[in-house]
Amino acid sequence: MMCRVRHGDGRNKCSNERRSGLGLLGMLAVAAMAALALLGGPAAQASTVTVGSVLPPGSAPAEFGQVQTLFNTALPEKGANLVSPVSGAIVRWRMQDAQGGPFYLRVLRPNGSGAYTAVGTSNPATPAGPGLQTFTANLPIKSGDLIGVDPTNGTDKVAVAEAPGASYGFVFPPPFDNATVAPSGTVAGKEILVSAEVQPAPAIASVNPEFGPVAGGTVVTIAGTDLNGASAVKFGDVPATSFTVESETKITATAPRSKTVGAADVTVTTLAGTSATSRADRFYYEGCVVPKLKGKKLRAAKKAIGRADCKLGKIARRTGQPKQRGKVIKQQPKPGKVLALHAKVNLTLGK
Repeated sequence: MMCRVRHGDGRNKCSNERRSGLGLLGMLAVAAMAALALLGGPAAQASTVTVGSVLPPGSAPAEFGQVQTLFNTALPEKGANLVSPVSGAIVRWRMQDAQGGPFYLRVLRPNGSGAYTAVGTSNPATPAGPGLQTFTANLPIKSGDLIGVDPTNGTDKVAVAEAPGASYGFVFPPPFDNATVAPSGTVAGKEILVSAEVQPAPAIASVNPEFGPVAGGTVVTIAGTDLNGASAVKFGDVPATSFTVESETKITATAPRSKTVGAADVTVTTLAGTSATSRADRFYYEGCVVPKLKGKKLRAAKKAIGRADCKLGKIARRTGQPKQRGKVIKQQPKPGKVLALHAKVNLTLGK
């Protein structure tokens, strides 16, 4: 499934100029991403990882007993993630044989001393009937966080399974968000059947080409992971002129105009957050920043123009004061102007 977003009036045309080759690591990264795309094909949804119970059979509904937070503290089943292995956002969550409600999914962050900080709570969700119920969410979660569930009434029920090696804890009463609390107690040999799907935050492995003109218009291929569902692509603080989500591992974006010369971090934003910046995501804007030349002799002015990636333009001479002889008394454009790479700078010298 393709997703295209365009900003502005769309008059800027994409350009493939000034493409650079990828380094060896970049080529390997793109090759790996391409292989994954071929195997899985473009996905309509971003991939997710499951946190919480794997919902084993043989469970039965059990009352909460009181309005309290329940959360698993040990899950013996193979493949079960007690804590989130990634940072991102919970996009869906499930309960087995829940009755009553509404219920709230809660994110708990261990503090390393046996207590937990309540860092977020979902919108209320009410089961439509018996069996496995799935609810949507948009709840941030970090690597190492656990999930729990809150009822509305003590008579509300959730499925509990007998499982040697399992355990769950409870906090009474449920904590306020941002509060740090210790468990009120634990129950051994049982687990609550609640799980959540976490969409990992996007990550960028490479951008190609790695540089382009300050005028913008360079078409850049962004390779990475968990890119599907992108809502924004930025070059520094400036939105891409346009971008197309090709697959879970590839986005094509058009670089916008830049007011500065140098590196800009390319970032991708999805429901799960914004990609962390690194050397791998840098796009270098090329251009000429006109240096200050007034008072310099012609030889020194030429060197300064070259160092600024500009080019010497026309040279005119005008009668001036004796101390200005052979020196720059006027320049065009003015100092600090950002121009295209190798743009010409015209000088007027005193004679």
